[in-house]
Amino acid sequence: MPQQFQNLIHGLWCDSSSGQTFENRNPANWKELLGTFPLSTKEDVDRAAAAALTAYRSWRLVPAPERGDILRRTGEIMVRRKDELAEIMTREMGKPLTETRGDVQEGIDTAFYCATEGRRLFGINTPSELRNKLNLSFRVPIGVCGLITPWNFPMAIPTWNLFPGLVAGNTFVFKPAEDTPQTANVLVEILMEAGLPAGCVNIVHGAGSTVGVAITEHPDILAVSFTGSTETGRIVAQNCGKQTKHVCLEMGGKNAQIVMNDADLELALEGVLWGAFGTTGQRCTATSRLILHEAIHDEMVERLTKAAAKLRLGNGLHSTTDVGPVINEKQRKNIEKYVKIGKDEGAKRVLGGEVAGGRAGSTDLRDGWFYQPTIFTGVTPTMRIAKEEIFGPVLSVLKCRSLEEAIEINNSVIYGLSSSIYTRDVNAAMRAVRDIEAGITYINSATIGAEAHMPFGGVKATGNGHREGGWAVFDFYTEWKSVYIDYSGKLQRAQIDNS
Repeated sequence: MPQQFQNLIHGLWCDSSSGQTFENRNPANWKELLGTFPLSTKEDVDRAAAAALTAYRSWRLVPAPERGDILRRTGEIMVRRKDELAEIMTREMGKPLTETRGDVQEGIDTAFYCATEGRRLFGINTPSELRNKLNLSFRVPIGVCGLITPWNFPMAIPTWNLFPGLVAGNTFVFKPAEDTPQTANVLVEILMEAGLPAGCVNIVHGAGSTVGVAITEHPDILAVSFTGSTETGRIVAQNCGKQTKHVCLEMGGKNAQIVMNDADLELALEGVLWGAFGTTGQRCTATSRLILHEAIHDEMVERLTKAAAKLRLGNGLHSTTDVGPVINEKQRKNIEKYVKIGKDEGAKRVLGGEVAGGRAGSTDLRDGWFYQPTIFTGVTPTMRIAKEEIFGPVLSVLKCRSLEEAIEINNSVIYGLSSSIYTRDVNAAMRAVRDIEAGITYINSATIGAEAHMPFGGVKATGNGHREGGWAVFDFYTEWKSVYIDYSGKLQRAQIDNS
């Protein structure tokens, strides 16, 4: 019998009030049922929010360094359980163990980073304009926060939010993606083992249309962080805006790697292979467009096509696998739709473009949601496959004649998350850093590879100005309080014209 998992509310594991469940299956072998999870309701969110509010009243008074110590212990437990966590993740969402170990490591790094921030959380203090008066400012927690996370980084993205939010003194109602619920449960179990008090993180499984909406509309949940599609993010923003909640949105991307005519082509090849087909292209920072200078276009396409054809599809648990499955049938059908669109638009398919069949070692690819790495050439900036997020192993190759045209093509989409340029010209690199419209720019590296201690996020339709990761995330999970201490012994009237 498959394991039956539960929600966590105020430190107690419990079923949904509906009594209904949903299945969690392995995308590399859809016959493998990993477990069932609660299909929760608004009432479950209400209970979780009440538990989080109760916990907040005492958690906010715990000294921040002590809160940080719990995260340090969390990181230590994650180190010990790293391989176990990676295997759970690979079974849930398919990417190879090398990648899921990296996902866990991102969480470990975030735990240790946020643990040290518990001894910082700096305020800003300035001189007063009046005599015998002191001006101070402090970061204070917001209260109960909602967290809605995606399936492609089921460990890293929750930790980017839970860990800084907790060390800042907040509590959470957490809804993980339906495709990766077990990873979320284990993460919360680890936090409890590390000493996190009951109610500080409450996990409620279920559909975004029910649980997610209830989180965005609940009056006691004062901030919401959402990572997912731009379309859904706009709905989240609208719901939160009605109640003037804080909302952090990390949404779509259509990231480009630019390769100039003076670039190291072997290095650029390694970058695009990793950026386009790592995680089966299922990253918000994935390389979806490759912009090649016309002088090296043909050579680069030839090299890329040969190298990508050698990538090995298969179960992510096998050490020989380079590319795992797509997350589910719906997403694979979406990829098939865009491949057809590319053909209809006149782009040339030079590799892939088909559902993967046959066998890979002991894996029958027909049992999972596998799709061949796909490359289109002859793509123009106005084509849909050059503008719209596909979220799969599909790469569009475009041609440019100059750095200025490459940057113009890069900026021609509605998104602005990640970007990359390969060049030996430091002047060209610096102009790209200045002019590319993106929250992240890599020089001579792939469009993927964010580090835990740096701000992460994008511009335009990718986000709403907030950042996850690094010191910047604390700007979202705290409020500023200004304090004026007057020790003059008399009323001093600021903002009065005394000239």
